[in-house]
Order: sequence, then structure tokens, then C-alpha cells
Amino acid sequence: MRDTIIIHCSATRAGQDFTAADIDRWHRQRGFRSIGYRSIGICYIGGLDRNGRPADTRTEAQREALVRLVEDLRLVFPSLQQVIGHRDTSPDLNGDGIISPNEYIKSCPCFDVKAEFIQ
Repeated sequence: MRDTIIIHCSATRAGQDFTAADIDRWHRQRGFRSIGYRSIGICYIGGLDRNGRPADTRTEAQREALVRLVEDLRLVFPSLQQVIGHRDTSPDLNGDGIISPNEYIKSCPCFDVKAEFIQ
């Protein structure tokens, strides 16, 4: 059962244009079977500033499309319980029940998903 949407970024620089086929190819080159995960994954293109540092590089159009897509998926999959960022799947190293920035394995998706989407 799919109960989680996990938001990702492509970890590419602002202004670059890539497709799902590009990301699938990158994953296969790294030894993965395909682009996907067992949860529902959404990936926006971007996540790095022009200098290659993690940053929320979403355009207004990307922000709006992401909100619409999550709303649509919630209708199609009523079992969805949470929307989180990839970084929120990092281990809670100090055991306080909160995944803190110093515990992130990755910065992806470079914004606070939980703050933007009501659970």
C-alpha cells in the first residue's frame, strides 16, 4: 500500500532542463533498476544554485504544479498519510524523534516539505 509521497529534487543546477528519462538513465548508471521507489516519488528539476550548492530553486510554476500534483494524488490514493521530503527519511541519529538538519544524509529536496504540505 502506498501511504507516503516523498518529494525529491534532481540535484541539478538552476535553469537546467532534464526529463524523467534522463533521471532514469542516471539511476540505471548508478546500478538502480529504475527511477522509482516503493513510495510515490515526485521529483522537481533543480535543487542546486548556480554554484552547485543545495538551494530551493523552484520556480513559481514548479511550486504550483507540485501543489496540484500532491492534491491530485491524494484523491487517487486515499491511503496517503504523509508528504515528506527525501531528507526526512534520514535516520534520527540522536533519538529525539526529530530529523534535524545536522542529521540529513542529503539536502534533497532543499526545502521543508512538511511546512508546505498539511499532513
